[in-house]
Amino acid sequence: MPRILGVDIPNDKRTVISLRYIYGIGPFLSNQLCERTGIDPNKRARDLTEDDLAKLAALLDNEYVVEGQLRRQVQQSISRLRDIGCYRGLRHRKGLPVHGQRTRTNARTRKGPRKTVAGKKGVKEMR
Repeated sequence: MPRILGVDIPNDKRTVISLRYIYGIGPFLSNQLCERTGIDPNKRARDLTEDDLAKLAALLDNEYVVEGQLRRQVQQSISRLRDIGCYRGLRHRKGLPVHGQRTRTNARTRKGPRKTVAGKKGVKEMR
């Protein structure tokens, strides 16, 4: 498996797809990287030469924020929001959706599994 910036990229996939396994690289950037380094995007990752890998690593290291550095930046941004106590920071702190989604139903990914509360059946009106 070729290794770029400490990440093993899959052998059997095309280069343009394999590059997406690096945190911070998506479809557009992987195409752009192949174009800028002169690597055929349809070439399999196992067929990349050491020279190709060195070109990719150098370009990513010098011009893009990816992997550990990007993860650190994202964490610092979230902790800054928490520290200043803004609305988004409070939502991060409570583990609720941040971007205005509804929470009455859904939001299970963010809230976690349901916690059943005893005796909370729908109360009918008394006449």
